[in-house]
Amino acid sequence: MKLSYWQINLIILSALLTIWFLVSFGFGIIWSERLDEITIGGFKLGFWFSQQGSIYFFVLIIFIYVYLMNKLDKKFYRKSNQNNRKGSE
Repeated sequence: MKLSYWQINLIILSALLTIWFLVSFGFGIIWSERLDEITIGGFKLGFWFSQQGSIYFFVLIIFIYVYLMNKLDKKFYRKSNQNNRKGSE
């Protein structure tokens, strides 16, 4: 089954938003007490995720999204150019 550009885009977006939800809501709120047993630099890991970790992950997810979308754009740009060349011949 061939997926369209927008279907692949929505799959990428859904996966990245799910990861962001798990990191920000899950690690920062739901599993915060268990993560507090681990310390990094004197701070409890649950506190770190709720205060700064989710922001760092959000910025990382933006870079991952840009990378994946550039790959997707190149893939579909090549396909559209090949189709245009076949049609003009």
